[in-house]
Amino acid sequence: MAYIDWSIRGPEVTTCNCNWGCPCQFNSLPSHGNCRAAVAMRIDEGHFGKVKLDGLRWVGLFAWPGAIHEGRGEALPIVDERADPAQREAILKILSGEETEPGATMFNVFATTFEKMHEPRFAHIEFEADIENRKAHFSVDGLVEAKTGPITNPITGEAHRARVSLPHGFEYREAEYASSTTHADRPIALDWANGHGHLTMLHMTPTGPVG
Repeated sequence: MAYIDWSIRGPEVTTCNCNWGCPCQFNSLPSHGNCRAAVAMRIDEGHFGKVKLDGLRWVGLFAWPGAIHEGRGEALPIVDERADPAQREAILKILSGEETEPGATMFNVFATTFEKMHEPRFAHIEFEADIENRKAHFSVDGLVEAKTGPITNPITGEAHRARVSLPHGFEYREAEYASSTTHADRPIALDWANGHGHLTMLHMTPTGPVG
C-alpha cells in the first residue's frame, strides 16, 4: 500500500505516570496498573505531501485504564493554533496513524488502543526542550502543564544520567531518560510528580523512526 510522503523531525518530550524508566519501554506492565501520558513535539523540519510543517508544535494527552495493549484508551490531540487548515489536517492525519505502515510508528500502534478520541483542540503551545540536560517544559493554557528534569540520586542529589537505545522501537531509536511532573484537568486528568520522562530528537516517517 502506498502512503502519503511525510516526515517530521524535531525534539519530542514524553511524560508518563510510571516510575522512572517506564516498564512499558521494556515490554512490562505499567508501574501503577494504568497508563497516563502527555507528549509534545516541535517540528523543526516537516512535511505532509506538499504541505510544509516547519516550526509547528503538537501535544497529545493519553489515558488507559490498564496496560496500553489492553486498549480502552482515550486521547486528546492538540495542534498549534498557528497552523493553517491544511497544516492542521496534515498533523492530525499523522497523529491518527492512518498514513503509516501497520505497527511502524507509535501513532499507528496507539490508534488501535483507543476507544474514545476527543475533538482536537487548536491552541497556543509553549514548548522548550534541552535534550542533553534532560530539561523540558510544555504547556497549553487550561489543558496541560508538564516539565522534565534530570533523575537525581536520592542520597546525594546528584544528577543520574540514563540513555536508552531501542533499535527496533516504534517511537525512537535513542532517548535521554528523565523525571517528569505533569498536571492536566479536563477532559483527560493527569497528575504526578517524579514520574517517567524521556526526551529525544524524533525523526518519523510512514515507515517508522529514522536513525
